[in-house]
Amino acid sequence: MDSSRSLPLADDGYPAAGGVARRPAGDEESARANRRWWDAAAPAYLAEHGPDLGDADFLWCPEGLREADAHLLGDVAGRRVLEIGCGSAPCARWLRTAGADVVALDLSGGMLARAAELNRSTGIDVPLLQADVGHLPIATAAVDVVCSAFGGLPFVADVEGALAEVARVLRPGGRFVASVNHPMRWPFPDSPDPEDLRVVSSYFDRTPYVETDGEGRTVYVEHHRTVGDWVRAVVGAGLVLADLVEPEWTPGRTQNWGQWSPERGALVPGTLILVCGKPG
Repeated sequence: MDSSRSLPLADDGYPAAGGVARRPAGDEESARANRRWWDAAAPAYLAEHGPDLGDADFLWCPEGLREADAHLLGDVAGRRVLEIGCGSAPCARWLRTAGADVVALDLSGGMLARAAELNRSTGIDVPLLQADVGHLPIATAAVDVVCSAFGGLPFVADVEGALAEVARVLRPGGRFVASVNHPMRWPFPDSPDPEDLRVVSSYFDRTPYVETDGEGRTVYVEHHRTVGDWVRAVVGAGLVLADLVEPEWTPGRTQNWGQWSPERGALVPGTLILVCGKPG
C-alpha cells in the first residue's frame, strides 16, 4: 500500500501516465507495476464502476452479462470456488449467497482493503488472499471451480504459467471460466465512439502496452493474446475448452465502460469468455 502513494494521480483520480509505449515487459515488472497501479487506482475505479459492479453481484463484462443469467459456472452450491482478480469481491460475495464455499484472491492490497470493508458492510464475509495468479497459495486439486471476471489474466506476462496453476488447483472434473478483453480490441483505439473504429495497430503484435510515470517507472502493463493464443494456452495447461463466449451488448444497458459503449458494442465484440474444464 505505501508504495502506491508515490504514484501521481491525474484529475480523474487514476494514476497519471507520463509516457505510453509498446515494449517487452516480463513477469516481475508486470506484477510490480500493476500491483502499485491498482492500489493507487482502487478509489477512483470503484467510485466510477462500483455502482455497476454492485456489492454482491457477478458481472462478467462491460456488456452487462451476469452469472445469474448466464450460468457459466453451473450450480455452485456446496462447491469450493476460487475467484482470481476479485477486486472489491462482489462476485465472490454473490457466489457466497449462492451457497458456494468461496475464496477471493487479488494482487492489489488496495482492492482487498475495499473488499474487506464491503464484507463488513454487507455481512457477507468471504476469505480474502493477496497473491499472484502465477503462484497460487492453494493446495493441489483443492477447488471445484476457478473463475475470473476481467481479473488478473490480461495483466500477467506468463499466462501459460498462470493457467498451469489454475489447472493444478482444480480437482478432476472441475471448471474454469474467465472473461478477458476480446483480442479484437487490441488493434483499435481505446474509444467508445464507433467513429473511431479504425485499425491503428496489428492484431498480431503481442508487444505489451506499458505506461510509465514522469520519472520513467513502469506503472501499468497489459498483455495481448490472439484468440488462438488463448486456446493454445488453455489446452497447453491440460484444460478442455468447452466454449468461447462473445457477449453481445445487453438490451437497454446504457453504461459506458472505458472504450465499451452500446454503440460500439453493437458493432464489434469487447469481451471473450473462456469456458473450460479439467478432465476427470
